[in-house]
Amino acid sequence: MASYSELMAQAQKLMAEAEQARKDELSAVIADIKAKMKQFGITTADLGSTSVSKKTGKSKSAAPAKYKGPNGELWAGGPGRKPEWVRAVLASGKSLDSYLI
Repeated sequence: MASYSELMAQAQKLMAEAEQARKDELSAVIADIKAKMKQFGITTADLGSTSVSKKTGKSKSAAPAKYKGPNGELWAGGPGRKPEWVRAVLASGKSLDSYLI
């Protein structure tokens, strides 16, 4: 039987692989969407978007940050997908209490 530390290492490796697979699939989906938009002449305005969004590094949330990650990342701790650094901390068995602001 594998030890706890071995299982945690396996879990972290699988989480990293899953995240890479998600990024790869996301890239393919975005490329497909862009190709279809070009093919049919669809604009972001047609989709109900008021502007083209770009990654700015700013938080989408209006809620104040409650946690600060190891590299200065901020997270409000709300519902939805947890940031990668939060998932890594939790997967390693640590508590988020030490990351409270």
